[in-house]
Amino acid sequence: MTQAPSLKTQQMQVGGMDCPSCERKIETALQKLAGVDEVAVDVATERMTISYDPQQIDEQAIADRVISLGYTVVTPKPKSYTPDDDDSDYTTAHSHNDGHDHSHGNGEFDLKREGLLIATVVVLFVLGSVFEETLHNTPFSIAEYAVFISAYLLSGWGVLTSAGRNILKGQLFDENFLMTVATLGAIAIHQLPEAVGVMLFFKVGETFQESAVSRSRRSIASLLEIRPDSANLKTANGLQSVSPEAVKVGDTIVIKPGEKVPLDGDVIEGSSQVDTAALTGESVPRTIKAGEQVLAGMINQSGLLTVKVTKLFGESSIVRILELVENASSKKAETQKFITRFAQRYTPIVVFLSLAVALLPPLFLPGATHAEWVYRALVLLVISCPCGLVISIPLGYFGGIGGAAKRGILVKGSTFLDTLAAVKAIAFDKTGTLTKGVFKVTEIVPYSGFTEAEVLQIAAEAELNSNHPIAKSIRDAYGKPIDESLISDYKEISAHGIQTKIGNRDVLAGNDRLMHLENIDHDTCNVEGTVVHLAVDRRYAGYIVIADEPKPDAVAAVRSLKALGVETVMMLTGDSEAVARRVAKDLGVDSYQAELLPEDKVTAIETLLKQVGPKGKVAFVGDGINDAPVIARADVGMAMGGLGSDAAIETADIVIMTDAPSKVAEAIQVARKTHSIVWQNIIFAMTIKAIFIVLGIFGIATMWEAVFADVGVALLAILNATRVLK
Repeated sequence: MTQAPSLKTQQMQVGGMDCPSCERKIETALQKLAGVDEVAVDVATERMTISYDPQQIDEQAIADRVISLGYTVVTPKPKSYTPDDDDSDYTTAHSHNDGHDHSHGNGEFDLKREGLLIATVVVLFVLGSVFEETLHNTPFSIAEYAVFISAYLLSGWGVLTSAGRNILKGQLFDENFLMTVATLGAIAIHQLPEAVGVMLFFKVGETFQESAVSRSRRSIASLLEIRPDSANLKTANGLQSVSPEAVKVGDTIVIKPGEKVPLDGDVIEGSSQVDTAALTGESVPRTIKAGEQVLAGMINQSGLLTVKVTKLFGESSIVRILELVENASSKKAETQKFITRFAQRYTPIVVFLSLAVALLPPLFLPGATHAEWVYRALVLLVISCPCGLVISIPLGYFGGIGGAAKRGILVKGSTFLDTLAAVKAIAFDKTGTLTKGVFKVTEIVPYSGFTEAEVLQIAAEAELNSNHPIAKSIRDAYGKPIDESLISDYKEISAHGIQTKIGNRDVLAGNDRLMHLENIDHDTCNVEGTVVHLAVDRRYAGYIVIADEPKPDAVAAVRSLKALGVETVMMLTGDSEAVARRVAKDLGVDSYQAELLPEDKVTAIETLLKQVGPKGKVAFVGDGINDAPVIARADVGMAMGGLGSDAAIETADIVIMTDAPSKVAEAIQVARKTHSIVWQNIIFAMTIKAIFIVLGIFGIATMWEAVFADVGVALLAILNATRVLK
């Protein structure tokens, strides 16, 4: 039996990329290498994620292949991030210029430089056009060629060199090749203004494209700015400013007003207002006091906070967010993959079709001239460039992911946006997801002459030694010191409650089953909710109702999902039937299942998957470690990121940083908007191109119209894609 290879996943920074066609070129080249399993390149973050078999190929061979394409490569060092140096965790490999026109600073986009270059070309182009007849009549047309060829080279040098380098490497049929063949053909048939026009407008479109990509990069850079640079560590010698990575769990740090919270921890002294917008997207500051939690990335606005660190920097909320956002584009949607495959097949088909248009009609049609049909073939090459598609679709998905992140919704890949847009059924966990997960005493009902205060005091004393959340809620409601010397003979009765002695009195505190087990006479068996019954010296003293309150936006969340057309909203919980029934009724969910084990929740989701069928998708929203299996099983797993367990967050496809269930509907809206815009671009671009291809073949569309159509489609598609960010 052959053992499957052990794959290694490596990340590299790739410099010099200026458009999604660079992604396609790198991915195609690397996928041809033996031992490479999967490659995902993201031009916006300049990051490449590659899985490969280290027994067949090594990291250096991969880097060399990328470098041979004309890009720079930076590979991670085996150590972790050092805040003092943004690039300290990377080692730069060799680099070459890639032939694109971005030699202006290691791939950094310079709008002023590009604007000046375009303005120069426009001036030459206008001069050449105005004086074309005069220049044309000069001996050998030297002046005409001098003006137009200068403009042509200035605007198209990057395209020409890139196409030439690709041809030498056997890489034909990309947009650079199409532009080069079309424009050189135009020059050959003495259509110089049109050759320059093609390159000029292509350059304008490329500038808009690079500007859009640059904005995407800046949005990531602004996100990275929330990464804390230092921490004020409390030591025996006073405060010491250190790297957040140097702080250990259990250390004490001090956060001064105006500083970023460097690590996750619990406030042990002080109170303040903190800005949580970077983590949750919420603009209203939150009040934090002793006993509450702060997360790395929050900004302390007013008071001095002393914090006990609960997580290492590498495990903190902010690091997790940055990793999720930076790696999101590595998981590409099927639509993106389809367009990549389409472009790879579409371009050679267009080239051969153009060749046929240039050569065949003069052979078979009476009166057809080579010059006329070569011109039509060149028009076909220009209009057929797939730039609008390959540019706008990745930008659309990146805009969707970025727009969601601004709202405190972290999507781990564009593929999950597509899946989320098709969701027809959603199941929620109850405790901590739809409810606050904080138990509170809501009602005290005394019997047999006891008062409410007496019932609460006796219950708090009986529950003194219990760690159960219900016991804690009773002690919190009592809120007074308890004399431990009064408590003796403490005994927990599994699945029933507590038996103890308080002073000289025998006390029973527990559920209804405990009352029946001990034959305590009572008539309150069917109280709705979580109930603690109390008996003193075998006399029924009353009961206490403890409730886990729904989150403030839980009802609105269910209504919003129904308004969006989600057919089924259900609740899955391990809580009792009575509690589940009450919460389900209050929230208005379609159905619920109670008293479930983790494996029961998985079974419930599998049943739901069968009900919605292959066209619909099922999402599950949870927060606990016991929710990880069902989060993994659903088509889309969503986790509450604020208080959710690490297991749930790691397993989930989408993380809601605010812990607000209403964000689920918001995430679906973003996903549907993204999906809609992406398909608008696909249909729009293909329709326009199909129309102009037909017009070009029949000689109705000129090269000018082809240029305007091609660049116009690309620009409109890019502008449409940027709408997702709003």
